[in-house]
Amino acid sequence: MGKQGTSSARGKASASGSSSVRKPSSAVYRRRRLVVGGALLMVLAMVVGGFALAGAFTGGSEQASSTDPASGAASAVPSAPPTESASASAAPTPTASATPSCNQNLVTVSASTDKAAYGPDENPLLTLKVTNGGEVPCQVNIGTSQMEFLVTSGPDRVFSSRDCQAASEDLVKVIAPGASETANFPWPRNRSVEGCQVVDAKPGAGGAYYIFTAKLGSKASPKAVFQLN
Repeated sequence: MGKQGTSSARGKASASGSSSVRKPSSAVYRRRRLVVGGALLMVLAMVVGGFALAGAFTGGSEQASSTDPASGAASAVPSAPPTESASASAAPTPTASATPSCNQNLVTVSASTDKAAYGPDENPLLTLKVTNGGEVPCQVNIGTSQMEFLVTSGPDRVFSSRDCQAASEDLVKVIAPGASETANFPWPRNRSVEGCQVVDAKPGAGGAYYIFTAKLGSKASPKAVFQLN
């Protein structure tokens, strides 16, 4: 009986010793759940906040401008549309097609010869010059359909490049402000009539004076005087 009592006493002691490791109470479990739940909420808040900031910056300047200046955080309220003054400042610059049209009255025609007087065996070189005297580029038709080299002597119509012109064509060119286009015509000192009929007579010599007028469409140059010897 003594041994059995001792053994039972030891078993009770060991049982009581093992029972000293108590299970966590329900209050402890509740506290642990609160801690874990709070951590999860913090992680979710960080993830959601990260997407909000990313959206604010990847959306361009309009979303970035919605940042609250007081807190530095991105606001969910979309930014207001630009004001009239802002949209005006962002308007595109005028293109070349929006530039004012040129003043055709500032496009002038002039006539000149390479010499003031010519010997019996020299042929005059007649030059027609078109100049844009305006401040913007001008489109001008400088084709043979528009130009004429006219030589007269008093009331006498001596020669015209149109009389025997086989074909004519348009040639539209853009002349820059202050720039010029020229065309040269070597005149073989012959007479011509409309229809290109044969004319046996030749212009007189012996120091006679002639007038060269350059024409382009409805524009005519000032007179250029030269002498044939």
